[in-house]
Amino acid sequence: MSLCKNIIWYNPAIVLLVILLTGAARCDRSSPRVCISTELGDIIVEIYPDRAPVTAGNFLAHVECGDYANSFFYRVVRLDNQPGNRVKIEVIQGGLFFDELVDTIPAIIHETTHQTGLLHTDGVISMARNEPGSASTEFFICIGNQPSLDFGGDRNPDGQGFAAFGKVVKGMDVVRAIQQLSDDDQYLKKHVIIHRMYEISSK
Repeated sequence: MSLCKNIIWYNPAIVLLVILLTGAARCDRSSPRVCISTELGDIIVEIYPDRAPVTAGNFLAHVECGDYANSFFYRVVRLDNQPGNRVKIEVIQGGLFFDELVDTIPAIIHETTHQTGLLHTDGVISMARNEPGSASTEFFICIGNQPSLDFGGDRNPDGQGFAAFGKVVKGMDVVRAIQQLSDDDQYLKKHVIIHRMYEISSK
């Protein structure tokens, strides 16, 4: 667990302030880019704090704190491995994975695609969640357009969709390679290690 996490993430008031300040500080800058460095190659994502300030600010704060070092891609969803779902999607999911870590981190408010205008198209990165307002560290990347994940979509019964906050600009070949790895009920038999994430530029 990082020192930054020890200092910041246990205090919900402080984490909200950090997220808002991070988003505000970046609103006058163009979209920062983050490298997700994995054992299968790099994925470069462009983040949109001007459109999704809370969600993007939360993600960037975790990146800056080093919280994603030695995390994982651990879940893959393909058309052939979700027989129980009427509405099918294609994504890979990553983050801290372990509940004992995720549960210590305050959740953020839910920014819908209706609010941000960021739809779940091919390569979009978005927050995984249970109830609206329960997202914190876990995220997913879309393979192909996934409108059922937008506000009003019917993948989630509450109709609130998921909170998109950026898009892959390089490395979709890595994303697709991860999606095709062997799984057991959507969970990878061998997790793909995320060595670290770091900001590489502002466009």
